[in-house]
Amino acid sequence: MICDRCHKNEANVHITKIVNGVKQELNLCDKCAKEIEEINMIGDVEFDTPFSLQNIINGIMDYVNYNKSSKDVNNYELVCKNCNTSYREFKKDGLLGCSECYKNLNEALIPIIKRVQGSIEHTGKVPKKSAKDIYNKRKIIKLKQKLQKAIALEEYEKAAEIRDEIKELKSE
Repeated sequence: MICDRCHKNEANVHITKIVNGVKQELNLCDKCAKEIEEINMIGDVEFDTPFSLQNIINGIMDYVNYNKSSKDVNNYELVCKNCNTSYREFKKDGLLGCSECYKNLNEALIPIIKRVQGSIEHTGKVPKKSAKDIYNKRKIIKLKQKLQKAIALEEYEKAAEIRDEIKELKSE
């Protein structure tokens, strides 16, 4: 595809612009794309604009938490005992001060993390050295849940098997 501006070079940049329902497409070569100011976004992004990513996330969080109960208001007063980062500061810039913030601001952070990530349990990659331990711990937790269900349903033979499996995993 040829550049729409210079009609000489191969077009590498493809822009689709939709304004008031009108679609405009522009195919540019690297040289022409660099010359057009409205396209030059790399390096010029300012995070203090009213439309920064953090402001958008805060707006979504405020919308979801619109029912301001006394519990929500108290979250604003939470402060990390280790680094003195407040929940207000976290909402403002999206950054926590230290690893202790997760413990000290737990009450306010857990609902946010659940909403954003869908869970508070890590499901990503695990270091190879500790993978077996983590896998065993997760399996034991699941087996304990199965054990409770088996006991509740009075399936004692199945419960005994699960109990033995838990003991075996713990011994490893």
